[in-house]
Amino acid sequence: MGHGGGGALSAELVQHLFVPAFGGEALARLGDSAAVSLGGVRLAFSTDSYVVRPLFFPGGSIGDLAVNGTVNDLAMSGARAAYLSCGFILEEGVEMSAVARVAEAMGAAARTAGVEIATGDTKVVEAGHGDGIYVNTAGIGLIPQGVDLHPQRVVPGDVVIVSGEIGLHGVAIMSVREGLEFGVDIESDCAALGGLVQSMLAVTPDLHVLRDPTRGGLAASLNEIAAASGTGVVLHEGRVPVPEAVANACAILGLDPLYVANEGKLVAFVPREHADAVLDALRAHPLGRHAAVIGEVVADHPGMVVARTGLGGTRVVDLPVGEQLPRIC
Repeated sequence: MGHGGGGALSAELVQHLFVPAFGGEALARLGDSAAVSLGGVRLAFSTDSYVVRPLFFPGGSIGDLAVNGTVNDLAMSGARAAYLSCGFILEEGVEMSAVARVAEAMGAAARTAGVEIATGDTKVVEAGHGDGIYVNTAGIGLIPQGVDLHPQRVVPGDVVIVSGEIGLHGVAIMSVREGLEFGVDIESDCAALGGLVQSMLAVTPDLHVLRDPTRGGLAASLNEIAAASGTGVVLHEGRVPVPEAVANACAILGLDPLYVANEGKLVAFVPREHADAVLDALRAHPLGRHAAVIGEVVADHPGMVVARTGLGGTRVVDLPVGEQLPRIC
């Protein structure tokens, strides 16, 4: 299960098995989506599979995730998502009403995100050989001229910004899966981030890299960018927006919010001269009201993320080995 958790084991699987087997320049960058050129047009292309349990949770469903997750992967390349494909893998015996609810959620999410589900496929497996419903989506979108987002553009002095409160999705999934109550209702932050990214690009196309911190949480995204760019990241722990309910739940369960999954947040590495304007643009958008500057890029300790604690000390924020909570997307 750790190989699917978005941490060190996932990175090992991809870098040492899949990348050598497949090859190719577009794949080598290992972004949330691939930036490719076709007929003189720059496209972002991405695919993702969704196996979340339970199928329906506070704030969304596997259908919402399947649309928003792929739209967000395209948005992390600066692309305007245009078309999605949809593949359903259904277990024999799953209720048609559940399939209908998922399909309806996908259609509504696609309309909200401004994309079209243009093609698809359905497979049915024998009872006991699935878990009700799995969904795969792939998507394409246009990358605007002048936009070039990838970790190799990150340089010392860049400012690290997160678009809002972290940890909501993972804790929401945990609460319903394990039947836990934390005294308040916690809903997933599942949302399409295309409009939020476009509001950032309207301020400046000179963003260096964007990531949506899903599996492995904020810690995994920061580590991946630090490693790919050969720079260090200093994280100011007290500036990271963590909702009180998430902090309390993580304290009870012995979890670190930095490693808990999100489905409606992004982290941006921005040139210092544009940071204030980008932060203002984020906070002016409904999905970025709680955006905050949480760190900066340094030349020291390349490939490593270091957090400065509220007590004045420092700690290394490693790439997680596995996933604290499996099957969250």
